[in-house]
Amino acid sequence: MKFRSTLLLAVTLFAIAVRAQKTSGINRQQLVERHTVRLNKADTLASLSVGNGSFAFTVDVTGLQSFPDDYANGVPLGTQSAWGWHAFPNIHNYQHEDALKTYHLNGRDVTYAVQNNQGPEISKKTADYFRINEHRLHLANIGFDITKKDGSLATLADIKNIQQSLNMWNGSITSSFSIEGIPVQVITYGHHSKDAIAVKVNSPLLQKGRIAIRVRLPYPSGDWGDRGNHWEASDKHQSISTSNTANTATIKHILDTTSYYVQSQWTGKAVFKEKQAHYFTITPNGSSSFEYSCSFSPQVQPTLPSFIATQQSSTQGWQQFWKSGGAIDFSGSIDKRAFELERRIILSQYLTRIQCADNYPPQETGLTYNSWYGKPHLEMHWWHGVHFALWGRPALMQKSVDWYFKVQDIAKGIAKRQGYEGIRWQKMTDNKGREVPSSIGSFLIWQQPHFIYFTELLYRAQQDKSILNKYKDLVFGTADFMASFARFDSVKQKYVLGKGLIPAQERFKAEETFNPTYELVYWHWALNIAQQWRERLGLPRNPKWDDVVKRLSPLPVQDNKYLFTESGTDSYTNPEYKTDHPSVFGALGMMPQTPILNTDLMHNTFDWIWNNWSWQETWGWDFPMTAMTATRLGDPEKAVQALLMDIQTNTYLPNGHNYQEGRLTIYLPGNGGLLTAIAMMCAGYDQAKGTLPGIPKDGKWKVKFEGLQKMP
Repeated sequence: MKFRSTLLLAVTLFAIAVRAQKTSGINRQQLVERHTVRLNKADTLASLSVGNGSFAFTVDVTGLQSFPDDYANGVPLGTQSAWGWHAFPNIHNYQHEDALKTYHLNGRDVTYAVQNNQGPEISKKTADYFRINEHRLHLANIGFDITKKDGSLATLADIKNIQQSLNMWNGSITSSFSIEGIPVQVITYGHHSKDAIAVKVNSPLLQKGRIAIRVRLPYPSGDWGDRGNHWEASDKHQSISTSNTANTATIKHILDTTSYYVQSQWTGKAVFKEKQAHYFTITPNGSSSFEYSCSFSPQVQPTLPSFIATQQSSTQGWQQFWKSGGAIDFSGSIDKRAFELERRIILSQYLTRIQCADNYPPQETGLTYNSWYGKPHLEMHWWHGVHFALWGRPALMQKSVDWYFKVQDIAKGIAKRQGYEGIRWQKMTDNKGREVPSSIGSFLIWQQPHFIYFTELLYRAQQDKSILNKYKDLVFGTADFMASFARFDSVKQKYVLGKGLIPAQERFKAEETFNPTYELVYWHWALNIAQQWRERLGLPRNPKWDDVVKRLSPLPVQDNKYLFTESGTDSYTNPEYKTDHPSVFGALGMMPQTPILNTDLMHNTFDWIWNNWSWQETWGWDFPMTAMTATRLGDPEKAVQALLMDIQTNTYLPNGHNYQEGRLTIYLPGNGGLLTAIAMMCAGYDQAKGTLPGIPKDGKWKVKFEGLQKMP
């Protein structure tokens, strides 16, 4: 009895200690506000955004979008929404079937939607059309026209004495500057539930009629990365002033079969006029203070939120966000890396909340500007969404998970066309789930188990049978495809993934590749989870899934290291395979340790990649994936080093965005990956012993966290 009492007391004290560590009363306002972004010069890579997850509005140093051409090659000044899409007219009547190419794989013919550059010209033009269309729209450019004494418009070089800040606690951007010595102050908010922004302007220039609000509407460029400043092609669209009052103006923008409304509202006296096609101005006069709000919608809105209403919505919405879910506080740490890591964490939470928290999977550049024509990539959805669940905000992830219901019929059609069972989820797609031709994307398979991962996180968060019943059909359909895709090799008596796939490390040829290590582990884990769902629902196990798991090919090994793919026997000697994603790390970093993986072999693999990889040729989420793998291998110092590795694609700009290169100046999978990794490094994972497994135990780190969930 005495031993049991002592043991019980020890367990209780340990539980209290852990609980105290997790609920240590972090001052969240202080935590957020010590990372307020402050700028004192025009930096085209440091534009700032407001938004709500479905809509975002990005501004320059004036607090509006006054200089879009100057910022076009930096972080562009976009105005984008979840609903704003457009397609150029299909005047040649291109048919999606013409983008299909037949491959003879594993003894049968299978069709894939590819770019097919070597095929008939009609196939290439068809693929190009469906890659470009639909594309996400830049809804409008809302900026200042500021007139100088000589009557010319001020340029970016004329903006002096710049002081700008982004306070993420209330979602405000405060901008002050001067024009020819005359001060201007602007405060900008985004509405937390409407596609609307509002600003308050104070300046003596207002009384002189030298500051106007400019509303300019571009036409889509059709480029891979539309920067929102395509002012040409004015004859291809219409911008019509449909109704005006003394304090409101409504513009209807018509682009082919797409139309929407830009509605403005202001206080005091102002003159609204059309300066030229697609270019409108609102010029205040009579007061040194001016409030303006602007709303974007597919339909005319009967009322517009005022500046005060937008300010209140933003403040309430952001404070509710920051007070809920998880928080990590590194204050008191003497490791010099702690403050920068904390900055990246806070800014990444802000950016993913305004860019990635909608009813649709986001594109990789969110709602700031287009990449890949504005289309989401479903293999990236893991990096965009998983962190919301781990940070105690599963509802934000669930919004886009429910989108899969809307597109399941198309996904089932892809599987059926290719001769598989179940649901084959798209890769590059759009809001409607259409399959986009891609010579790489159509062969990727690692997005397939993501749906099972997402829904398992939702079940872990709620432990409610209603989650099982809601998602079971899509979970089971996903598992059916996965089991069907695994080909049985009668000679080896093993199930094989491929040929006819490209792994997450996109350096391998589809027709030659089979059994990538990460995908084998993901298949094993996800099919087992699908079986657990059946058991939780009182259903019998699926014998086909069990057979695939039991006889799935072992992970390929060479020289005591995991091969990246079984077909890639030159993985460690061919320089090409030392680039792109080191996705073999996903077999442990993104996944829990499964019975088919040996940690000693992964240690060897990790050490080789750490010392030999071409890190300059990687992507932003590769560093969090590396950190998660280091954490599970018991090397927290390497985990922190990975998150802060001094590589261009691991750059985090003053605004918190993860910079990649000139055409991809922001990259939200990097931000989401950072949040996923650090949550796991602090709260741990199912197989971890205790918390903080990814934080060095050298006495230099003081870590408080609360509201985080363990990773599987």
